[in-house]
Amino acid sequence: MFMQPSSRSKNLQSPIRDMVVIAKKLEAKGKKIYYFNTGDPNKFDFDTPAYLKEELIKAVRGRAGFYSDSQGNLTLIESIVKRENKKNNINLNNTDVLITQGISEALMFIFGAIIEQGKEDEILVPGPSYPPYLQWIKFFSGKPIAYRLIEEENWKPDVDDLRKKITKKTTTVVIINPNNPTGSVADKSVLKEMINLAGEYNLTVMADEIYDQLIFGKTQHYGVCSIAEDIPVIGVNGFSKAYLIPGWRLGYIYFRDKSNELNELKEAVFSEARQRLSACTPIMKACAVAYSGPQDHIKETNEKLRKRAEFAFNRLNEIDGITTQKPEGAFYIFPKVDIDGKWKDDREFCLDVLENTGIIFPYGSGFHEIYGKDHFRSVILPPIELMEEAFSKLEDFMKKMLRKL
Repeated sequence: MFMQPSSRSKNLQSPIRDMVVIAKKLEAKGKKIYYFNTGDPNKFDFDTPAYLKEELIKAVRGRAGFYSDSQGNLTLIESIVKRENKKNNINLNNTDVLITQGISEALMFIFGAIIEQGKEDEILVPGPSYPPYLQWIKFFSGKPIAYRLIEEENWKPDVDDLRKKITKKTTTVVIINPNNPTGSVADKSVLKEMINLAGEYNLTVMADEIYDQLIFGKTQHYGVCSIAEDIPVIGVNGFSKAYLIPGWRLGYIYFRDKSNELNELKEAVFSEARQRLSACTPIMKACAVAYSGPQDHIKETNEKLRKRAEFAFNRLNEIDGITTQKPEGAFYIFPKVDIDGKWKDDREFCLDVLENTGIIFPYGSGFHEIYGKDHFRSVILPPIELMEEAFSKLEDFMKKMLRKL
């Protein structure tokens, strides 16, 4: 018998990218496909800032084809330490930061280090949540436990539900803010309650703030470390989104821990990183100036996103059978669909939409089987004209379905 794949590898799913396989087949037959599935601004009318392009060209033309230190380029690390310390009023050192190949690799390192096989460690994650959190926690034999985000209150974290979900097996509370897939931004008072709860039960907080500069609603973004006081925090962030370089694959982990409780964990994560040698040297050299270079593009990006979020919110709510909350950050909107009697579930809905309209929407249950149920995620990155074209097709599709009932 030929070698069989492990059960853990066979069980990995991606609601964001698995639909593309079907879409490519339809595209090959001549159907126009609307790629509303991936948070990649550069697939639309956004582009990498010129100064970063110039820095990358300079790095490639110079002597940058070598392995870097596994922890990362020192100049880049120093720029991250300076930025996070100023943003959060904390005191990170260079030894607290690890450069990763995007946040995806950061998640693999962190969950590989914090989950003990056979112990059924529980990690509290937002419900709904970015799918790799659910997938990698399971892959490493942990158990993702979702705490509710309250849809009717613009996806505000439910602190009471969070408290109910804490058990003796809970090790970590994950906060994704701004949230993917909902585009919600948690306010300071809610974050404080969540952090205090983690402190009460001696839990580590993991803060994913990759979209922290992409805020276009009325709510201000507060970094978890700026509120956490003595609570240990593992932070993940990166350059893909705000600096419009998703394909460059560069993120980072930082450990903020006044009491040194995370020292062993940090060393374990750094050890994992040594197994893969290093992140890309030219990319690290280029991004060393990201935080200190011109930041004009962020304001321009947020203005575009503000207008597109407003359009998507209004337009989707005009469609019978669809309702949605307004996003305040990130790239996404997470509408609810009246599934009852029309489709078996949200996955079947998204497949039906794809086959009939050509629009790729990741199905909501892929972001959590309960809290994402009967929803789909759409990016708000396309120009308004393209969103209008796609959402009009969606509206016609919904009208046809309603007439069939």
